Amino acid sequence: AAAGLSYVGAYVINTYKSYDNFLQDKYALLPAVIIICVAVVMFIIGLIGCCATFRESRVGLGLFLAIILVIFIAEVSAFVLGFVYREKVKTDVQGTMRSVFEKYDGKNSESIVVDYLQEQLHCCGVKNYSDWTTTQWFNSSGNNSVPQSCCQQEAKNCTGHLDQPQEL
Repeated sequence: AAAGLSYVGAYVINTYKSYDNFLQDKYALLPAVIIICVAVVMFIIGLIGCCATFRESRVGLGLFLAIILVIFIAEVSAFVLGFVYREKVKTDVQGTMRSVFEKYDGKNSESIVVDYLQEQLHCCGVKNYSDWTTTQWFNSSGNNSVPQSCCQQEAKNCTGHLDQPQEL
């Protein structure tokens, strides 16, 4: 379990590099760091449990039980806090995404990240393609279209025009 959690934490940190423009709050990596710390603690606790079982130590097994109960309570607390604050996180991420989309010009680093995000997640805009109609890029381009990264991969002749929403 500790190795699995370590992998998940490292994967989240590695993936964060692709989306760091959308998550301007540097505390976004905190869950991944916590996951890695929990993995280390789980490894140590596992060793304590194994040693206590091997030696048949009542004190060691009692300590192991107490630690497992504390971890269970922490997991339940984390679940409750995640459930309570999910809307705040959603609102914060959408606000940050809108500000990054507003800076889109097709050339800067934020534009590259937006294109990458839309291609990888097969999406267009924050909620849908109509989000682009309020951006500076849409108004300045004058061609009534969204970026090419909004096009479906199957659509061969997609131009990004809003009169062909089935291709977005």
